[in-house]
Amino acid sequence: MTRPRRSPRRTPLQLDEAELAAFRAGLRRRYSNEQILEELRTAAKRLGRSPTMREFARDPETRLHPQTVIEHFGTWNAAKRAAGLVPRRFLTREELLSQLRDLGAQLGRVPKANDVASRRSLPSVSLYAHTFGSFSEALRDAGFDVPRSEERLERAIAQGAQLAGKLGRLPKMADWKRARDTDRTLLSEWQVYRLIDVERGAWTAFQFLVRKRLQEDGLDVRADGSVGGES
Repeated sequence: MTRPRRSPRRTPLQLDEAELAAFRAGLRRRYSNEQILEELRTAAKRLGRSPTMREFARDPETRLHPQTVIEHFGTWNAAKRAAGLVPRRFLTREELLSQLRDLGAQLGRVPKANDVASRRSLPSVSLYAHTFGSFSEALRDAGFDVPRSEERLERAIAQGAQLAGKLGRLPKMADWKRARDTDRTLLSEWQVYRLIDVERGAWTAFQFLVRKRLQEDGLDVRADGSVGGES
């Protein structure tokens, strides 16, 4: 007896493109532009600043992949601008200064570094320091009258953050002394100590300020003072 002929089996590569497209459409979660922008805003609120693509991807509460954001808005920075967040790169010097002036007008005084760091819509303090040499210099270029002692403290914090990166931990006074023995551009450990206006524990207070700067730069500073990678 002749057996009925069976239809040839399709290999995994022989896919019906229309069926595959319908299957993918059913699985793919659709987001409106406004939903994506809200994801960016809430991620920035959790982080405390405008997120990079890497920070957004690492956020455990984010439901989107950065590529989805880019597919909707063309570029990552275009999406952040649409969300009311300031991209942390590619700003001109005048744009950076303009934002400092606007902040000063809102506050009614000279902005401080923590004023900038606490506002998610502003660039990082480190970007100002990198662009202008120090945050205090950026304030002066923006037209603010900045006392020289604040500039020295800002310089010390920036130097402390750099030294912490080399050491892998927050610098102690002895670390600072050894570093200055080979790099005379550093303030002395006692100059730094006298810049901190507290009743006691001036160096610990300085380490606290350095830790804040490192955290603003996206680095993880553990309870024991050791510095890890990006948080």
